[in-house]
Amino acid sequence: MRDAVIGVDLGGTKIYTALALPAGELLAEVVAPTGADGGLEQVLAKIVATVRDVTSQAGPDLTVRALGIGAPGPLDAETGLVYFAPNLGWHNVPLKDLLQKALGLPVGVDNDANLAALGEQVFGAGRGVRSMVYITVSTGVGGGLILDGRIYHGAGGGAGEIGHTTIDPGGPVCGCGNRGCLEVLASGTAMARRAREIIAAGGGLNMLGATGGLPGKVTAKTVADAAAAGDPEALAILAEAGRALGIGVANVINLLNPELVVLGGGAMKAGPPLWQAMEEEVRRRALQASLARARLVPAQLGSRAGVLGAVALAARALDNGTLL
Repeated sequence: MRDAVIGVDLGGTKIYTALALPAGELLAEVVAPTGADGGLEQVLAKIVATVRDVTSQAGPDLTVRALGIGAPGPLDAETGLVYFAPNLGWHNVPLKDLLQKALGLPVGVDNDANLAALGEQVFGAGRGVRSMVYITVSTGVGGGLILDGRIYHGAGGGAGEIGHTTIDPGGPVCGCGNRGCLEVLASGTAMARRAREIIAAGGGLNMLGATGGLPGKVTAKTVADAAAAGDPEALAILAEAGRALGIGVANVINLLNPELVVLGGGAMKAGPPLWQAMEEEVRRRALQASLARARLVPAQLGSRAGVLGAVALAARALDNGTLL
């Protein structure tokens, strides 16, 4: 018999569940809508259903030994208590206990960005690295810290929130209530907002034309496509976002002196102008001694980073007998 584990990447819109060998080989995968509007019980039922679906594909020579799950929002990784998950409408949900009772398996829980970081460290761009920072730039900006080979959670499980570091004290209001957070300046949402502001001021005709004349349909992809076609206003938006991101990355390099900074998320696919502006700002602001030791690389695992991080969390339990 061979050991197998299950990884679950729980998001606000979808549940991605995979059966895997501890070394990271995915054997079965299933994606299902989260159905958060149906409440906690419905979401739990869907998680359990996806787990049973992939387990049914295990085969007679495999024994599922543990499950790891990444959940959005701040949580206690030791107890598995999710303090707050706004996209799910959850407050103080004992996710670990609920799933262990429903499935009869040891369950490990961590923040989704932390597990994406772990996935990249174990199976992706950070293999062999013991000190790295993972930053995801998509609808928002999130992060995970791997220090001395382990996820760093901080005193209350909230470490790694690079998206809510202040880049411009007088900048736009962020969803967290602060002003000028990295998230409100460099995320895909921020790029789209900036494009709509330009259109409202009478510019951005190429970006507007790509949406059929509907400003509300402008997205980060709209901006990226226009930039790829040489549109100067779109290029300026990417450069602006890249500079903000570079300030955030430089701050992290100066604070933590990591070996590696891994950047992923859909908005990082916006093209070279974003990456180049980010790198230039990092070179301008990071301390040279720390910058000389840090590499900036794109993420390798794409949409599988979170689920593979959950697999790594469960697999580590097989090695050391704990899911903490």
